[in-house]
Amino acid sequence: MKILVINSGSSSIKYQLFNMEQEEVLAKGLVERIGIDGSCLEQEASTGEVIELETEIADHAAGMELVIESLTDENKGVITGVDEVNAVGHRVVQGGKSFSESVIVDEEVKEEIEKWSNLAPLHNPPNLMGIEVCEKLMPHAQQVAVFDTAFHQTMPKEAYTYGLPYEYYEKYALRRYGFHGTSHKFVAQAVAQELEKDLEELKVITCHLGNGASITAVKNGQSYDTSMGLTPLEGLVMGTRCGDLDPAAIPFIMEQEDLSPAEIDNLMNQESGLLGLSGVSSDMRDIEQAAEAGNERAVLALDVFSYRVKKYIGSYVAAMNGVDAVVFTAGIGENGIGIRESICQDLEHLGIKLDSAKNDVRGKVQEISADDSQVKVFVVPTNEELVIARDTEELIG
Repeated sequence: MKILVINSGSSSIKYQLFNMEQEEVLAKGLVERIGIDGSCLEQEASTGEVIELETEIADHAAGMELVIESLTDENKGVITGVDEVNAVGHRVVQGGKSFSESVIVDEEVKEEIEKWSNLAPLHNPPNLMGIEVCEKLMPHAQQVAVFDTAFHQTMPKEAYTYGLPYEYYEKYALRRYGFHGTSHKFVAQAVAQELEKDLEELKVITCHLGNGASITAVKNGQSYDTSMGLTPLEGLVMGTRCGDLDPAAIPFIMEQEDLSPAEIDNLMNQESGLLGLSGVSSDMRDIEQAAEAGNERAVLALDVFSYRVKKYIGSYVAAMNGVDAVVFTAGIGENGIGIRESICQDLEHLGIKLDSAKNDVRGKVQEISADDSQVKVFVVPTNEELVIARDTEELIG
């Protein structure tokens, strides 16, 4: 069975084609700058063949047509025809209260995705657009929606309810939803396999640390609490997002700087976080270089980031009444040797202790905890696309 995984953004399409018999990635690619000057496609096959195109890509339909042409290219493609694709799995960011698991797409599902777009206006509309384009171009293939929020639908009410008048939850469904669900699910399952235990018997804290970052308490195989909230803005300090903030700071800055709601939203989502603190970059690698060169604001950005992660780990140990394993994943989590060490420093009282030699690792599965650490600590590369492919295969049988 061959499954195409699509992540359709506002001006991009990321894709991977899987052969599910061996869970092999046959090809992966990216269409960028859709509807913008300089639009292009780049695809790499498992054979090493690369396709690079720079051409006008007016819309997502044109982008998907290029994806299909590249996958079926006579010389560098990986399939002879689009009819070889059995199903398409789509990443959808916000499923609200409607979806606690992945689903086969029908008209009702599309209506619900559109309904929840008010909570993810930058993500759900292009996600839905990707589904509708694939329905037209591949009518033979079943479409499956896999939601970032679905894994977190098991949170108890005390974890997802905000301290606002309850009528706003009833009227607008204002609550914590959480994101990166496919990643947290994948790495938690991977750690259970490494420990040779059933995930339902474990308490795991999963740290998805990338440009967007979140932490989840996984208790007995289910999401118990997570750091992102109604939107991906809440929680950790991230690449450009401020994370947790006193809500009173928002009207204060708006008044002092004469900002509109759209401008303050942009400030918190695009100009804050590591970028705003360091003044250097939103990329952790750039900030670490600046810190090593003596840039005090870069040092502060690193300290704030590590401290916020440490606080969440501690709070989730308390919430779950213990923890068996902590896992680091995503770009920073998988590669940030110094960041992992900083986060775990002084957590010995919680049973968390790193081994410096083991921690000298990037981008591969490895236990990095000391032999006498009561809590196991792991690095596990995430694979959200594989989760989407697996869910799709399971649903279509």
